Amino acid sequence: MNPSQKLLVLYTGGTIGMQMSASGLAPASGFEARLRAEQAAHPERPAPPWQFAELLPLLDSANMTPANWLAMRDAIVAAVDAQGCDAVLLLHGTDTLAYSAAALSFLLLGLEIPVLLTGSMLPAGVAGSDAWPNLFGALALLARGVAPGVQLYFNGRLLHGARASKWHSEAFDAFHEHQRPRHGQRLGELPAALHYRQPRRPVAVAVQPLFPGLHAAQLRALLDSGVAALLLECYGSGTGPADDPQILAVLGEAHARGVVLAAISQCPQGHVQFDVYAAGSGLAACGLVSGAGMGREAALGKLFSLLGAGLGQAEVERLFGLDLCGELAEWQLER
Repeated sequence: MNPSQKLLVLYTGGTIGMQMSASGLAPASGFEARLRAEQAAHPERPAPPWQFAELLPLLDSANMTPANWLAMRDAIVAAVDAQGCDAVLLLHGTDTLAYSAAALSFLLLGLEIPVLLTGSMLPAGVAGSDAWPNLFGALALLARGVAPGVQLYFNGRLLHGARASKWHSEAFDAFHEHQRPRHGQRLGELPAALHYRQPRRPVAVAVQPLFPGLHAAQLRALLDSGVAALLLECYGSGTGPADDPQILAVLGEAHARGVVLAAISQCPQGHVQFDVYAAGSGLAACGLVSGAGMGREAALGKLFSLLGAGLGQAEVERLFGLDLCGELAEWQLER
């Protein structure tokens, strides 16, 4: 937890730097000058030495895609390995901030510096905005020293990057670290394929909530669309329509041809345990693997990272059930 001496502030867009356009608030360049002017106006605020970079195109985070996760990962790796940065502060829109934090948690395994993500609910410069408190709060933490790993800083709280979700669409206290049950076997030595220096390829991963009336044809259309993995949001402890032979057949056929099938619970405090009910055991028999107490963001980012590393179906399924960075258990990867 050493104080940062060379920080990269990586600006990706989002509300924090938006300005009004003819069609409403939109991402805008020039945020470095605004940040330096604000810092000069308040020299009492602690901040480490920092350099600034924009990741173009600047985005409203509602437009974020997995390709942008890879671009963020590449920019962070270059800043650390080529430029010698010892910390990164990533400025990001709030709509998909938790998704990016989770994805980067798995794309940057083995990175021995802190990566903080923050943003704001109102643009910088707007009266009563949370932009400067969030940004300078994060800078103050980095000036004191933050533990390595990906974390989300918002409204005065530091949250685990793979356990955070956006809970509010307007309140400044928009993000919470979910308290789903966490227990899982810790990964031993980090496989070389998952080290942050190993490039990743884009893969298609989809999420499908179960709901009363879901038809096998709908599920088949999604699984036939070219996805490498499907994350099913199941009921309760991992149950679903196991009395529908057509749905079970669709899942079984997809798994047989190499699609990774994973399950999490729809319940905010949910934990997948297939063998509690026969309706869960039926899904497990089709090849689904349990996401235990992971939230959607973590499970999606984890599948994307594992498959993007080029791992086969069986190895992805094995690693999906292990704790890689604290998403499934109360620990942090040894540094």
